[in-house]
Amino acid sequence: MATQVRQFDRADVETQVFAIARDLLDELGSPQARDAVRGSARLDRDLGLGSLERIELLVRLDRFFGTSLPERVVAEADTLDEVIAALVGLSGAPAAAPPEARAARLFEAQLPPQVESPASALSSAETWQEVLRYRAHADAARPHLILWEEGSEAQRISFGELYAGAQTVAAQLAAREIKRGDAVALMLPTSREFFFSFAGVLLAGAVPVPIYPPVRADRIAEYAERQSAILRSADVRLLVTFREAALVAKLLGPRVPSLRDIVTAEALLSPDVPRGLAAPRAAVGAAGGDLALLQYTSGSTGDPKGVQLTHANLLTNVRAIGEALAIRSDDVGASWLPLYHDMGLIGAWLMPLYFGLPVVVLSPIAFLTRPQSWLWAIHRHRCTLAAAPNFAYELTVRKVADADIEGLDLSSLRAAMNGAEPVNAGTLDRFAERFARYGFRREALMPVYGLAEASLAVTVPPLDRGPRVDHVLRDTFTREGRAVPANTDGATNDPDVLSFVAVGRPLPNHQVRIVDAAGRDAGERTEGALWFSGPSATSGYFHNEEASRSLFPEGRAAGWLDSGDRAYRAEGDIFITGREKDIILKAGRNLYPHEVEEIAGRVAGVRKGCVVAFGIADPVAGTERLVVVAETRERAEPARQRLTQAITEQVSLGIGLPPDEVKLLSPHSVPKTSSGKLRRDQTRRLYLAGALGAAAPPPWLQVARLAAANSVRAALRWPRRALELLYGVYALLVFAVWVVPTWLAVYLAPTRRVAARITSSGLRLYLALVGCRVRVLGREHLALPSARVLVSNHTSYSDVPVLMAALGVDYHFVAKSEIGNMPFVGTFLRKLGHFSFDRNDPRARVQQAEQLEAALSRGESVFVFPEGTFSAQEGVRPFQLGAFKAAVLARCPIVPIALRGTRRLLRDGFYLPRPVRVTITICPPLYPSGETGAPEWKEIVRLRDAAREAIRLGSAEPLL
Repeated sequence: MATQVRQFDRADVETQVFAIARDLLDELGSPQARDAVRGSARLDRDLGLGSLERIELLVRLDRFFGTSLPERVVAEADTLDEVIAALVGLSGAPAAAPPEARAARLFEAQLPPQVESPASALSSAETWQEVLRYRAHADAARPHLILWEEGSEAQRISFGELYAGAQTVAAQLAAREIKRGDAVALMLPTSREFFFSFAGVLLAGAVPVPIYPPVRADRIAEYAERQSAILRSADVRLLVTFREAALVAKLLGPRVPSLRDIVTAEALLSPDVPRGLAAPRAAVGAAGGDLALLQYTSGSTGDPKGVQLTHANLLTNVRAIGEALAIRSDDVGASWLPLYHDMGLIGAWLMPLYFGLPVVVLSPIAFLTRPQSWLWAIHRHRCTLAAAPNFAYELTVRKVADADIEGLDLSSLRAAMNGAEPVNAGTLDRFAERFARYGFRREALMPVYGLAEASLAVTVPPLDRGPRVDHVLRDTFTREGRAVPANTDGATNDPDVLSFVAVGRPLPNHQVRIVDAAGRDAGERTEGALWFSGPSATSGYFHNEEASRSLFPEGRAAGWLDSGDRAYRAEGDIFITGREKDIILKAGRNLYPHEVEEIAGRVAGVRKGCVVAFGIADPVAGTERLVVVAETRERAEPARQRLTQAITEQVSLGIGLPPDEVKLLSPHSVPKTSSGKLRRDQTRRLYLAGALGAAAPPPWLQVARLAAANSVRAALRWPRRALELLYGVYALLVFAVWVVPTWLAVYLAPTRRVAARITSSGLRLYLALVGCRVRVLGREHLALPSARVLVSNHTSYSDVPVLMAALGVDYHFVAKSEIGNMPFVGTFLRKLGHFSFDRNDPRARVQQAEQLEAALSRGESVFVFPEGTFSAQEGVRPFQLGAFKAAVLARCPIVPIALRGTRRLLRDGFYLPRPVRVTITICPPLYPSGETGAPEWKEIVRLRDAAREAIRLGSAEPLL
């Protein structure tokens, strides 16, 4: 019978429940789920709490509050709000509104004008679907996107129009059988079609993958190679493009096996579904933990990687940015940034979308050709917020003539953010000085820091403070890593002084550490690696386990991510000093490429922003050689020699060391990323290969080569697909002939042992007939005298037959009830004494745990798939704890078994088997430690983690 809890008001109950849930998730090793703790968090989907973890949570709550919650709460509670309501109900405090009422309030709330917090009604939104629906309801007629072209009337798109267009796109995607979680690539320029398509992909429950559209015909081969690698990495199902780029898109298609179709955005915006396509399905829901975006990094230091960002990641970062900028309802954004880049997509669009703000949008080409267009857009629409990389501020200073901005007024700007690349102190000074007479306030300049792995922003300075520049002694910093302040008048060209710009403090609810090589906190004004953590942080790179491992400093600090950047902290501010991989080690000093590049770029005749500095090993000298590569329009050899000498002198004067080599290239030769960043790694590789500056073949020849390569690929792919289809049909026919007599023999078998022998022998025969070779490693680990718990990764419906054939059936499988209801299969399970349970019934899960414990106590072994389900995505899902608790209670060993190949044998969503080789790796048993009796929670978690790691290694699949 439930007892009365100590008297707490609702706020106290909520605080304690959240704290206890976070402690439990810490013990479970779930830092990402820990950050998802909130009232609306679902116990299973968001927090990953299975039946056993749920029981542990409620036991801890009972202990703290001095009560005994009803059994129905254990079985039926879906969210933390429901648990809190149950506790509050016992104490007599006012209960929370049910989730349905909360959702109704969310969408019925009206946004009054001039409020201090324009997104307060969205504070509990968990997905971008909710944001889009709310804005369409509350602000349907309000302008949101202002597509601006200088000299013409702006095209306006309201929140209601955005949602209507997105609904049309979502219906078209559903008709093309795009499902929840499918990746959809957007190869679109800045346009209304991009915004409608991106929002439509979100409404469809799919994952948008923005990639940059083709721009330069002379780089078409490089473009195809790079973008097809992204499409393959993301397992893209559909590519959305525009009419002018359709040919290029078709060149990418044959290089991407997962790609089912290529379609124009215009077609997706048509209300008519083409004949032959499926009828649109009902709206697809999403959850906060679902992927909302695959943001491919720009590749400035290597190959691009797909950053996994969930709805919760993006919403948290946007909310934190809004808090740091004190967003107001009268704010207006202005952006020309590319929408395939995180700063342009998240900072310049999704953030205003969340807060219900209008944003003036220019194309990147419009800005690059006429930089004053950005300034005039700010002037005419009284924009208050703007963001751009450092080069953009420099470009406006150098390229905009006074005659082009006569009458300009920039006084409306209250936050002009500078980020996405190293911030130059000289650029800040020049911009503030140049535009002061046009109403621009220096205090509005905000150098910021972020990266895609953190969703976007990590640090932001205080509003209205203006830039803070730190001048430090060069020699002490480059040799010892200590930022000792220099006595200087603020000049940035003193060769004995290094200048760094502060990028502010961590966002609310986010943290930053500066650590030494051992992972210990570096002291004040001491350079180290920048680590960050917070609810905006990615869980890793999509389908790239190796790169993900480099992101997490495993074993040194759980929950922290390594940014790859160097920095120091001084008086509360963070100062970025450079990329870890780019630092040049020469003569016992650390040289920073961006500083060398900025110095060389001052030389007359050098193309600004087209200079790359890097180091290469010099075995003879035992240090690195400093190489400077610069673009120039000079062609005459004497002029090029004078330019080389001038660069050498300028760099030597600036950093105290001359470059070992200066190499001049013609324009457009230095490799850059799609967002305009210098690709130093690629430049170094081309230099070492002797290919730097090599002329590209003419566009027609590049297209011809791509088409020829695609034809060869297609010619090789179709025979292979035909053979796979024939194999699948053959395997099904053999199964049809095999299953009836085998089923009959098992059905008539007098005992379980006889049925088990018939089943194993029959399955071995079937696998031999279809040519499926199964290799078993570590069979000796099954030779245990006692009962044991076998646990394995779950990859497809083929797992159980393969395991029965290879290992025999001297154990009880734990299967979902749906399998037991299948024709023929149910007979095998029942005759062999396997267990079944309803995975959707929490009470059934508790009964299943009791069933396992009873079998083990009788000396019978059990086989469990602790993931609970499977999907086509490669990777080992989180394990539920029931099997491990049963093993600890019964003092039985756990034997991890790793399956490799069964996922490809019968992939989720496919009906025909494919020819593969299967490897079953039986890992050494894991033994519970401690005394008999009630299980230690930490011991259960330890066994789970050890088993999951063993299976990860054996299956060669990443942890999800």
